[in-house]
Amino acid sequence: MDYVKLGNSGLTVSRICLGCMSYGTKKWRNWVLDAAEAREHFALALDQGINFFDTADVYSFGASEEITGRLLREMAARDDIVVATKVYMPMGPKPNRSGLSRKHIIEACDASLRRLGMDYIDLYQIHRFDFATPVDETLEALDSLVRAGKVRYLGASSMAAWQFAKMLFVARENRWHRFASMQNHYNLVYREEEREMIPLCIDQGAGVIPWSPLARGFLAGNRKPGGVELTERAKHDPLARDFYRNESDYAVADAVAKVAAARGVNPAQVACAWVLQAPGVTAPIIGATKLDHLKQLIKSAEIKLDAEEVEAVEKPYQPHPVIGHSQPTAARLLGRDAAAASGPGR
Repeated sequence: MDYVKLGNSGLTVSRICLGCMSYGTKKWRNWVLDAAEAREHFALALDQGINFFDTADVYSFGASEEITGRLLREMAARDDIVVATKVYMPMGPKPNRSGLSRKHIIEACDASLRRLGMDYIDLYQIHRFDFATPVDETLEALDSLVRAGKVRYLGASSMAAWQFAKMLFVARENRWHRFASMQNHYNLVYREEEREMIPLCIDQGAGVIPWSPLARGFLAGNRKPGGVELTERAKHDPLARDFYRNESDYAVADAVAKVAAARGVNPAQVACAWVLQAPGVTAPIIGATKLDHLKQLIKSAEIKLDAEEVEAVEKPYQPHPVIGHSQPTAARLLGRDAAAASGPGR
């Protein structure tokens, strides 16, 4: 396993990050693995050199953090691992149980620490931009967590580039701790982040740690044209049906499959290898519910695509509308009850 710095920070992370949304309770999603099933995944990840683990309070409504913390405490030295979690999504039906107010951020951080069973969080990320809270309030609250020793580094997730730029500027203006990373939606069938967000991250020294590098399994072949869904997750993932459904998306998946066949590897490995070679990317966040799939994705870090292969898988791409972080989407999420509002999951 190779290791790199997270953006311009001094934090060293593995080039593969294990996404822990797959571990929690089946009451949240029926394809999620419980603690006993997750154990061998964490053991394999650590054995293969992964030191970077990403979860969120909303994944299985806290059960993912509990499992992640318990298994890492059993299997790894705390100083050797980098644990990331997130705040923003609704954790209950009441109005102060979501968003990025000072009240919710501080209470959510303390709750995450209790569930993880840890004294500090290495990378604390805002899960989305909060249109209803002043940026200054959010950034000051995050800064206070770093100064209190509860958090080591700060990160952000999907938002518009102008919003991220504003937050970086306000933090610098007030000498608050700035974001070290951006966890954004980026894969071969959704490349809109290349327009502004990724160049901004490169310019400002923020590490890019993409979520859904396999497009929720789409690039691994879990769906076929005509609504054919081949895996349990695909059958219960309405967002994937909304995100990846264009004719050009299937053309990209076909191109990935052809490159994979010529190399003698599987499409998921090629899709992950492409993200790894993309400018600005620190570590894609991979998730798996099968141990063999996890093994294959870890090995994708060894695959170096040549220029012709990169051109082949990129050529069919067609522009997409912005997905996942518009103001109407955020408002819709916060306006629903907590059980439903956890929808995006990433």
